[in-house]
Amino acid sequence: MTHTTEQATFEAVTPASKRAAPARAHRRARTWRLLTPWLFLLAPLALLITFTYAPIANMVAYSFTDWDGVSPAPHYTGVENYTEIFTREDLFQVFFVSGYYLAASAVQIVAALYFATVLSFDLRFRNFFKGVLFFPSLVNGVAIGFVFLYFFQDGGTLDTVLGFFGVHTDHAWLGTPVSANTSLAGVSVWRYLGMNFVLFLGAIQSIPGELYEASELDGASRWHQFRYIILPGIKPVLTLTVILSVSGSLAAFEIPYIMTGGATGTETFVIQTVKLAFQFNKTGLASAAAVVLLLIVLAVTWVQRRLVPDDRVDLV
Repeated sequence: MTHTTEQATFEAVTPASKRAAPARAHRRARTWRLLTPWLFLLAPLALLITFTYAPIANMVAYSFTDWDGVSPAPHYTGVENYTEIFTREDLFQVFFVSGYYLAASAVQIVAALYFATVLSFDLRFRNFFKGVLFFPSLVNGVAIGFVFLYFFQDGGTLDTVLGFFGVHTDHAWLGTPVSANTSLAGVSVWRYLGMNFVLFLGAIQSIPGELYEASELDGASRWHQFRYIILPGIKPVLTLTVILSVSGSLAAFEIPYIMTGGATGTETFVIQTVKLAFQFNKTGLASAAAVVLLLIVLAVTWVQRRLVPDDRVDLV
């Protein structure tokens, strides 16, 4: 009773403005807590919108015009560019070249997973082998293209090495569509193997070591450890790698552009798009091709995620 009386007396004596000050301070602090993350995100979001989403919006807008990349006033043509892409066989058949890179991606994933599994266990010189596998990922793609251009040329490094083993051939490695695309796909395997290897190795090393010890006590072999521990444990990383490999196969550009320029049946969809924009001054048609490629990559990614959902894996 006395405490109630004293509180009523304090409220009667204290002005309402002073009683409201703590409430305003609390609301102000709460507002700043809500705004602080957005203030940190302001600069990254501005850069993302300026250099990613705004160019994409411009590309979509240009795809409905006949802009040549120079004229100040492009003319609206509707879906004419998209109709031309899907009706002209020479514009769409370049996707068949992506089949070589898709096959190379499968080889690359299997090889990277194999090496990551082997080098995750105790092995002599494993750090040396890790460096050897990852080294190509550190080299610039243009430099790799020029190196392998001399590697595959007539009388080049490959022919010289084969000559040491008594194999003499007059075969032009970049002279026919099949051998040229196979050679270029092999170069892409060599270049991107290290990156997938590092992803797999990191995922494998994140698996608790107690699982391996328990499996060894139960008499599990290396294959059983791989089948029942490693594969389920790295499923999210494996799914991500497959998505990146498929999208990269559809958008192959650097290696074939440097080594052949799209000649000898090695022209990819991206090389064709670049030529349409900068060689034939058909920026509107090139923009439409880029939109089509973007939609295809998004569709393939969606199908992959539906077929292989990213379920949470709990091994312990």
